[in-house]
Amino acid sequence: MSEEFPSPQLIDDLEEHPQHDNARVVKDLLAGTAGGIAQVLVGQPFDTTKVRLQTSSTPTTAMEVVRKLLANEGPRGFYKGTLTPLIGVGACVSLQFGVNEAMKRFFHHRNADMSSTLSLPQYYACGVTGGIVNSFLASPIEHVRIRLQTQTGSGTNAEFKGPLECIKKLRHNKALLRGLTPTILREGHGCGTYFLVYEALIANQMNKRRGLERKDIPAWKLCIFGALSGTALWLMVYPLDVIKSVMQTDNLQEPKFGNSISSVAKTLYANGGIGAFFKGFGPTMLRAAPANGTTFATFELAMRLLG
Repeated sequence: MSEEFPSPQLIDDLEEHPQHDNARVVKDLLAGTAGGIAQVLVGQPFDTTKVRLQTSSTPTTAMEVVRKLLANEGPRGFYKGTLTPLIGVGACVSLQFGVNEAMKRFFHHRNADMSSTLSLPQYYACGVTGGIVNSFLASPIEHVRIRLQTQTGSGTNAEFKGPLECIKKLRHNKALLRGLTPTILREGHGCGTYFLVYEALIANQMNKRRGLERKDIPAWKLCIFGALSGTALWLMVYPLDVIKSVMQTDNLQEPKFGNSISSVAKTLYANGGIGAFFKGFGPTMLRAAPANGTTFATFELAMRLLG
């Protein structure tokens, strides 16, 4: 594979827009928000199943989790705690895509020849930066979502009556940012891989047909490219996500798994071997394709509508 690709910038040529184009930044953020909302609506049932598998204290299967959830909570149980990710993931994806696009413009202007090419390491660095910046927003949002997803009580028996009460209790226990370190590692390397694979696929498509513009790539191909990118992301970082989920569902006052990546990893390995780091892997991979295909297609189409 070539080390360089024609710049797969969204619609317009980078040279026609200043590096600090405020209107462009707003478009990036709005389109990212649309992509994030679409991701939640498509992926939430898979995510709920994944989290319950990851945090189960006894061996179980995805089908068993789904059966129990339907029996005890009904279909609405799959969307428990959806309000938090609907707002939060929209913001997170908006930040990811916004920073990624800004970094692409930065590298374009930084390149000595001012050509419209970025190297593979530059595309990776764009995604890493977006992922790390997003981590500080994603970590507390995911913590609240996971607490709401995994509580089995409802009504007066629920530990948390809603996201605001959950945030209040987490702050009271100084645990709102628990899991931040594995989130940074997951988001950094994961988003680097995520955007690198997607941009490489876009550029390869443009290479096949000279004169093809990004805006002319059909939505179904954008979905496929996004699906492959999302799959690549989770293949790279899944064990880190398991560690993060365990940390964020552990006892608030006296965490039995500890508060570091190494302590959680040691306990998981002692209790379940290598397999413990891949609990919930099936639902995650089933979710990766439709959720991320929808995310990228929605982002691209939203940018086309915004002009």
